[in-house]
Parts: sequence; structure tokens; C-alpha cells
Amino acid sequence: MLSPHEFATLMLVYEAPDQLDMNRAELDALLERQLVMLEHAAPGRRRAYLTKKGRSILHALGADTGFRRSQEAAAERDGRHAAPVSLSDEAG
Repeated sequence: MLSPHEFATLMLVYEAPDQLDMNRAELDALLERQLVMLEHAAPGRRRAYLTKKGRSILHALGADTGFRRSQEAAAERDGRHAAPVSLSDEAG
């Protein structure tokens, strides 16, 4: 079972991975559970991304829909259509 902080970190990896503090203790727990992985984005920089297992947890809990809704709302405000976002389209 994930702690509230681990779950929040999992959601942060999904919605805003570039804003994630890579020194968070919760990130280590998610790595151990193989819910996230790290990739080397640039020299000396790492970026977290969800694994298939991590995405399935968010999907099962319905936590993967808020980001899509916010993207659709922004697109509607701008008078354009939002491109569909699918968890299966993401790396991992």
C-alpha cells in the first residue's frame, strides 16, 4: 500500500515530472516498487517517468483523468480541440 506522500509523488511524476525533487524519500520507495523509473535527460540530470505498473495504479484509482480534463478545458478555452492523451502512449 502506498502512503499518501508516495501516492502524491506518483501523481507528480505523471503530471509534472520536471518539477519533481529528485531527492524525495518517496521517490526511492516508488523506485523500489518499480512504479517509476529514471532516465538520464541531459548530462547530470535525471527525469522520472511512470512504469506500466505505475500507470496501471493511477488508472485503477482514476487518478489519471485530472490531467486530461485540465488539458481539454484549456483547449476548449483557446477554441481548439485537445489531442487525446492515452496512458499507453507514454514511455515505460
